[in-house]
Amino acid sequence: MAAPPAPRRRPGAVPVAALVGLLVLLALAALAFGRSTPGGLRDQGPVPTVTPPPVPQALWPNLNASPAPVQPATGGGATQPPPQPVPGVTVTGQDITAVDPRTVLAKDPAVTAEERSALDPCSGCEVRTPEFRDLTGDGRLSLITAVITPGSVVLHVYTPDKDRLLPVLRVQVQRTFSAETIGSDLWLYESNSLYVRTSSHYQWDGARLVLLERKDQGLGVLPPTGPDPAQPNAAVKSAAPAFPPTATATATATGAVPSPRAPRPTSPPSAPAVSPEPKR
Repeated sequence: MAAPPAPRRRPGAVPVAALVGLLVLLALAALAFGRSTPGGLRDQGPVPTVTPPPVPQALWPNLNASPAPVQPATGGGATQPPPQPVPGVTVTGQDITAVDPRTVLAKDPAVTAEERSALDPCSGCEVRTPEFRDLTGDGRLSLITAVITPGSVVLHVYTPDKDRLLPVLRVQVQRTFSAETIGSDLWLYESNSLYVRTSSHYQWDGARLVLLERKDQGLGVLPPTGPDPAQPNAAVKSAAPAFPPTATATATATGAVPSPRAPRPTSPPSAPAVSPEPKR
């Protein structure tokens, strides 16, 4: 009996084992080169060392700090002794609105003799009606007034301390000054000219009102760059010519039109003299 013929392979058919091997190789290749495929994991090399941000480091930390600059007389609570109560003044029930500002000024040792003259009727003198604002930030009202004399204007601020009254600011200002409070801060404004204003910022430091900042501010109007408006003839004088005007310029300025002049006749050039020829 003859053996059955072997199955004949179809042209182009791949064995199953070879196909499986090919798939495994493709999978390994995908893993090996997957970092270069879009959207896949990529190896960026070693991770750089994280450096912390720089921190301040003091030079010569064992040396004592330099003393703070001395503030002007209007502030600098840290460089001045704490204010002393006004002698002979009592704040009944801690109600500062019931205190008479003239009585306070009369008993305050820091008030000058010139200021005291404003307590009595005098020409050019005035004691401003007191204003009451919280300048300490703790709900306590302070008394703000100004003494105006022919020679000076001084602003005074007093703050209650239990049943006593403490002078916490005395500053001389210009006669045309203005003031306002922003929160518990005091601002004073003084005009140096028509175009510049000085602003002074005061704040409570726990003992008194101290000057935090003083700066000049422009008022948004530029000063004139031309001649002085108070001397209107200066421009005319400066524009006057250094030589006398001609008749034509004078007539034009006065509105008259000069009459035309006939041109002078010019004589024809004379012919050169010809000497007669001698007779032969």
